[in-house]
Amino acid sequence: MCYDIKASLEAQLNRARRRNDSQAIEEIIEKLAPLTDLPIHHKSGFSHPELLIYTDRSPIFPEVATWGLVPHWVKDNEQLKKLWNNTLNARGETIFEKPSFRNSAKSNRCIIYVDGFYEHHHFNGNTYPFYISRKNNEPLALAGLWSEWKDPETNGITNTFSIVTTSGNEMMGRIHNNPKLKEPRMPLILAEEFEDNWLAKIEDELDIKAIQELIQEFPQEELVAYTVGKLRGKQYAGNVEEISDEVIYEELIF
Repeated sequence: MCYDIKASLEAQLNRARRRNDSQAIEEIIEKLAPLTDLPIHHKSGFSHPELLIYTDRSPIFPEVATWGLVPHWVKDNEQLKKLWNNTLNARGETIFEKPSFRNSAKSNRCIIYVDGFYEHHHFNGNTYPFYISRKNNEPLALAGLWSEWKDPETNGITNTFSIVTTSGNEMMGRIHNNPKLKEPRMPLILAEEFEDNWLAKIEDELDIKAIQELIQEFPQEELVAYTVGKLRGKQYAGNVEEISDEVIYEELIF
């Protein structure tokens, strides 16, 4: 699962910076960033924050999108509200089957660059949040699906997205131990050499298979994880920079 993230503007500029296109970077900073909720030190997907995504139709210059995919067939805002919280994540193994995701899986894939993500560990009836990021401090390229939805009342167009998930690696198995789940999960993190493959157009069944082969665990040796302060309830500090600072819980020290 992936319901909580950290995303700085610097991380979200990752793909654009690789091209050293100073004009594009300047436009993103001046025109797009003010339309987002960046910087995000911690946000839950259930608050439906707005971020930058790099889509298959615009792989170099990002677009603003809201977290929580709204399929094109959603009729009105009432149906949207019923569906929205259920499309924050898309289970990678079934994206070509589920009605909410299959159209996007075939033609609307995207990448969301984040600094890291948070997951909750269960122990003795309590939950403890962990922050997970890359050991080299580089951004994580999360595989996503996006959709363009037209509000029938206002005719306004909204871009929305979902984060694709896969089975959790060994490290995530130790952290993401929710007893209600059959198995640990984690977001689908793309190695740099596979990013363009995720955004490639699908022409036939072989292309679908190629996308499916990308849906796999990210190596645990490239990640680091540690406990942080509470992300829910009265002790939650909010979207502040220090929310991702390490906090030691003595009861978790064995």
